[in-house]
Amino acid sequence: MTPRFPNDKDVAPAAPTLMYWSRAPVYGTLPMRTMRAHTVTLIDSVAWLFGGCDDKESAKDIYLFDTETMQWTHPEMAGDIPPPLRAHTATLVDRKIVIFGGGQGASYFDDVYVLDTATRRWTKPLPGRPDMPTPAPRRAHTAVLYRGKTWIFGGGNGMTALNDVWTLEITAQNDYIWEHVPIRGPKPSCRGYHTANLIGNIMVVVGGSDGKECFSDMWYLNLDTLEWRTNKLTEPHRRLSHSATRVGSYLFIYGGHDGSEYLNDMLCLNLVGLQYESRQIIGKPPSPRGYHGAILADSRIFVFGGYNGGGAYDDVYTLDLAAGAYLPQVTSFVVGPTE
Repeated sequence: MTPRFPNDKDVAPAAPTLMYWSRAPVYGTLPMRTMRAHTVTLIDSVAWLFGGCDDKESAKDIYLFDTETMQWTHPEMAGDIPPPLRAHTATLVDRKIVIFGGGQGASYFDDVYVLDTATRRWTKPLPGRPDMPTPAPRRAHTAVLYRGKTWIFGGGNGMTALNDVWTLEITAQNDYIWEHVPIRGPKPSCRGYHTANLIGNIMVVVGGSDGKECFSDMWYLNLDTLEWRTNKLTEPHRRLSHSATRVGSYLFIYGGHDGSEYLNDMLCLNLVGLQYESRQIIGKPPSPRGYHGAILADSRIFVFGGYNGGGAYDDVYTLDLAAGAYLPQVTSFVVGPTE
């Protein structure tokens, strides 16, 4: 129960300016299971980890990880607790976590659940209109929050991959409103296990898979004009089940699968030029994996769990940005150019 910093004899001392990988010296009520296809949501300095599956079954409990003390806790939740889920989305809306979709085993869900992190109580909102259209059940989709609405893209429904866009709004009466978003012009091919990040009014989508092909393309949806754009990459990288963490004017894309094997590299995408840049990283990185969770907290990227094709993990790794700690402060820039 006492935290300590391990002395790893296999790792050389790091120059203070270089980004550095290390395994977090965690303590407390550690997760009693491995984790893949879970969600991690940062509120203040605490990461809320929900769902996912180990090598056998999915879970429905919540673990909390304090990014300052490295302590795990396992609090009890009340209310309408969701069923075990994996490959769902978790969106932070006014200190509440909105869960949509996901699945368990061969089942795909279209349910909406809301966790009030202040009271630690789950609720299951009701439809706001009886005649409104609703999205197909899905998992491996993505979600971003823009102007009070959760924007859902893609995923799979068990029979085919999807590329539709929906908005979900939780009203003051704690019911929900779905709207199907009509998109003009060319659009990405159907995909799941991609990533989506909100940059201003642009949703940046990276990679993914349709179940057959692993994609290297990137798409950018303007949430005001409802138009997709893309760009040509001088150095494309195929990725699915990776993570993409916004760090100022960059996306730090870690791990995932390239269609042949699991990886543990870190790709740095410059959001201004929309091209990859190389950055030197030392230390002891996580082993190759996908289906992990990643967040940025206090100039460090935290990576939780994941899966390597043979088994899932329960570990936590940190990437210290070091001299790049100023990057999260870069907030004024334009995403582009795109075609």
